Amino acid sequence: MTARVGVITFPGTLDDVDAARAVRLSGAEAVSLWHADADLKGVDAVIVPGGFSYGDYLRAGAIARFAPVMEEVAEFARAGGPVLGICNGFQVLCEAGLLPGALLPNVSLRFVCRQVELDVVESATPFTLECPPRLSIPVKHTTGRYYCPEPVRVVIRYAPRHNPNGSQDDIAGVCNEDGNVFGLMPHPEHAVDPLTGSTDGLRIFESIRAHVEQRVLA
Repeated sequence: MTARVGVITFPGTLDDVDAARAVRLSGAEAVSLWHADADLKGVDAVIVPGGFSYGDYLRAGAIARFAPVMEEVAEFARAGGPVLGICNGFQVLCEAGLLPGALLPNVSLRFVCRQVELDVVESATPFTLECPPRLSIPVKHTTGRYYCPEPVRVVIRYAPRHNPNGSQDDIAGVCNEDGNVFGLMPHPEHAVDPLTGSTDGLRIFESIRAHVEQRVLA
């Protein structure tokens, strides 16, 4: 079977097309989901992509958290479905309470856009099954400094001297306790083509596809 991965579009989303392309390059089928959708069309996994959902008014991700589709995403996640949030998607998942912690303004108070090196701390997740220990993926954000006062399940950290935003403990990506909801600030969908200098991001999408296929065969 071919894994079907839903990619949500909110007003202000910028990276849904790139995320869908990455899904297709991984060998899965990309399914478009709109913020007002009341169902997830039977997808096997969900991606909440980057951008500026609802213009980032009030607070990044704060309005998108109330979109009708997010009610379905929350139910999907509670049932064990894999959910990936990238950059603004990470912010949305934190606002929705699907991930712990919050994303704060960068310590520089400036937008950062650069290639960073990442260390995969936990490889036994649906999002890192196919990942090597080190990834090279770009970041682009103003509100990307992760903070959480409680212990969290860290999946990816910025490599030494590669933390672009002052994130707590160099955290670049975390998952929930069950391991099926994952958020990260770097943009793997922008590292899937040799022309960009790295295809490391594709490994995250390949991991999702592999996880879905393993669940079907189990």
